[in-house]
Amino acid sequence: MAGGNAIRGSRVGAGPMGEAERGEAAPRRFVSFWCSNGHETKPSFAEEAGLVVPETWDCPRCGFPAGQDQDNPPAPPKVEPYKTHLAYVKERRSDEDGQAILDEALETLRGRGLIQ
Repeated sequence: MAGGNAIRGSRVGAGPMGEAERGEAAPRRFVSFWCSNGHETKPSFAEEAGLVVPETWDCPRCGFPAGQDQDNPPAPPKVEPYKTHLAYVKERRSDEDGQAILDEALETLRGRGLIQ
């Protein structure tokens, strides 16, 4: 059994297929995109009729959105802080509602003799 780092199914001297086996590559159009951190990304698009280049592209270095205007890149997305359960409850109920619910629960416990 052969060992080593050889890729299964390959042989010595095997290389990538050339243009002769694959055919010719389609003409490409490279478009520059810049993110708010100043990173430039140049994805390529096949030149074809009706080519629509997207307005934004995700920066592969930082993940921020990138636009085609170097001087005015899109703003990074706002990061919403993690909300606790209490924060969601406070969005739905006022302090007066909370106090009324607490008083009702305490009266129920007092009625059962569990608290004084």
